[in-house]
Amino acid sequence: MRSKKIYILGIESSCDETAASVTCNNKVLSNLICNQTIHKSYGGVVPELASREHQKNIIPVVSQALREAKISKEKISAIAYTMGPGLMGSLLVGTSFAKSFAYGLKIPAIEVNHMQAHILANFIADSEKKTPKFPFIGLTISGGHTQLIEVKSHFDMKVIGETIDDAIGEAFDKSGKVLGLEYPAGPEIDKLSKSGNPNAFTFAKPNIPDLNFSFSGLKTSILYFVKRKLEKNSNFVEENLCDLCASIQKTIIEILIDKLTKAVKLTKINRIVLGGGVSANSGIRNALKEFELMNDCEVYIPNLELTTDNAAMIAVVGYFKYLKKDFASYNSSASAKLKF
Repeated sequence: MRSKKIYILGIESSCDETAASVTCNNKVLSNLICNQTIHKSYGGVVPELASREHQKNIIPVVSQALREAKISKEKISAIAYTMGPGLMGSLLVGTSFAKSFAYGLKIPAIEVNHMQAHILANFIADSEKKTPKFPFIGLTISGGHTQLIEVKSHFDMKVIGETIDDAIGEAFDKSGKVLGLEYPAGPEIDKLSKSGNPNAFTFAKPNIPDLNFSFSGLKTSILYFVKRKLEKNSNFVEENLCDLCASIQKTIIEILIDKLTKAVKLTKINRIVLGGGVSANSGIRNALKEFELMNDCEVYIPNLELTTDNAAMIAVVGYFKYLKKDFASYNSSASAKLKF
């Protein structure tokens, strides 16, 4: 007996990407992202500008996602949308559009936790990849979050460690700013580090107990180190840029691996699932592959197109919630600080 085809339209608008995706069950038919370049000159995302850009982009992006999926809006089974966490103005654009569209089509709306979606992106059907088995440790690393999560089922998740200050993405971007790199600096640090010596410079690593993270002290250590060097040689950063990037990246990766090692020992769970925008970092991906070999673990890393904020991960969560008939009320509200 053939299973029913469930078509989910996913909408993601938590920050500065307007994204839409159509899935058939847990297979992606289309996945579009419209990036906002307007923030680059400000050195970070400007919330008011982000929400205005979402208003301009959301209808064209959704229309294109439906065209690429080759289905009409009448075939959609439900609309899944990010309800949080994120920038409130941006979330309101996506949630308002999704609920209105669902109401007009007389189909369910499904609210999705953005951080859960980063983890569950690893359950998107892919002929070349296995999906993880439960339980596992989720490691979410992004511009706004750094978390270790114990995951027992699709929706039974418990945070067991998180950053007490800056997120890992902030650590990359703020370190890059010290080096004079443009925002977002994380991808550029990753690129330049490939030509540098990761052992050229040493930076202080925070001594935070249990499974929590801290990156604020590292950022301060880098800032004062560079400042002292520039006082002696005004060309220091320019002459040592690749080595600085490689050393910074190595230090951040060591902080991650130290906590991950402790989490595996404490939970006795040897499956690790990666998610979040910073999981596109090649150094982190390589370090986790080494971790897998050295510790007899299973490590699941999403495809690059599923690392950044995207709507396919929202749609696949929508699919699993649809199976449970876990539908949203049209009166539900977005939540900027939504927790697991």
